[in-house]
Amino acid sequence: MKLSDIKKDINAKLYEKLDGKISELRPAQEKAIKAGLFESKNLLVCTPTASGKTLIAEFASLNAIYNDVGKAVYIVPLKALASEKYKEFKARYPDVKIALSIGDTDSNDSYLERYDMIITTSEKLDSLIRHHTPWLRYVSVVIVDEIHLLNDHSRGPTLEIIITILKKVLKKMQLIGLSATIGNPKELAHWLDANLVEDTWRPVKLKKGVYLDGEIEFD
Repeated sequence: MKLSDIKKDINAKLYEKLDGKISELRPAQEKAIKAGLFESKNLLVCTPTASGKTLIAEFASLNAIYNDVGKAVYIVPLKALASEKYKEFKARYPDVKIALSIGDTDSNDSYLERYDMIITTSEKLDSLIRHHTPWLRYVSVVIVDEIHLLNDHSRGPTLEIIITILKKVLKKMQLIGLSATIGNPKELAHWLDANLVEDTWRPVKLKKGVYLDGEIEFD
């Protein structure tokens, strides 16, 4: 599938940003589109690293923002990763108001109401929800990167709680979970009420081998 094949499905501004940079969509991206990405369907995307999951998140987030459907919240597990995504998206979409919210957890950060996309961690978003942040009702797309951390004994419960709350409060929210490593994708997709997108394609072939005395013997 080529980018031009979905020109009618995405906002003209978003298409203009991507045209020339992307021509052919990767298998996971094509599968996500067919699974309802542009129909506000919840998706659980389980594909290898570097298979194109971030662009799936961009399609959903920026399409909603450019079409004035609502804000987007991008949840990542680490502050460093949040900062990296912030810089990446700011450079790619300079006309979009993007905020990085990873600081003081004892604040509702009401100023975020002025922004279109909020990049944050699960702990910070949990704090924002508990402080009854006023702009939450304007959120239409939520991206959960590294969603397999639901299984982490220390961070998983917080992520599970905020997803549960968001599903209850934001009835029309589109939730997209991204991960390269999920042991029970069908069960998780069922809990999220999401369509499951799976694929094994990766840009660099993965090989297994054993290293011994300066040599690697591959399977």
